Amino acid sequence: MILQIGLTGGIGSGKTTVAKIFEHAGYRVYYADTRAKALYVEDMDLKAEIIALVGSEVYQADGQLNRKRFGQLIFNDKALLQSVNAIVHPAVARDYERWVAATPGNYPHKLVLKEAAILFESGSYKSADGVICIYAPKSLRLKRVQARDNVERKAVVARMRNQWADNRKVLASDFVIYNDGEHPLIPQAMQAIEHFK
Repeated sequence: MILQIGLTGGIGSGKTTVAKIFEHAGYRVYYADTRAKALYVEDMDLKAEIIALVGSEVYQADGQLNRKRFGQLIFNDKALLQSVNAIVHPAVARDYERWVAATPGNYPHKLVLKEAAILFESGSYKSADGVICIYAPKSLRLKRVQARDNVERKAVVARMRNQWADNRKVLASDFVIYNDGEHPLIPQAMQAIEHFK
């Protein structure tokens, strides 16, 4: 049986960086946030539900999601964000189940990983066999996201408010990787793998 391990952390904590370390070591990693973005366009049922909820103006003429407009709508309206999440999370869960089922028979490892920013908030941690949390100080996360996304501090803070606090995520996780610039990541990632063997 393959263990399904969640990989989470606050925005800007370095989840993708750590996920790439696992991938480089040969582990399968499902990127929930990346797949969710794709599903907004690929999953026609989801797309129809989004349009019914927020209007067609969140989609561009070429069928792509207008991320800036969509973000402005949902991150400033908690009730709307919850409504969007209520239709997006099940779509991602179905996609993830298909991905796990497609794990090759000759896969050499005992676990796969699901990288997701809101693993706890969405409730998807409940179906995981364990959770790894990536931790980085809030000030460092703010700098990273502002530089990466070229957005103002207040926009990052608004997104952070929609996620669990770091200490809550850390306490609810089975293993914590510190991505604070002081602790090397690769040894911690390998220790995390050992933890679940």
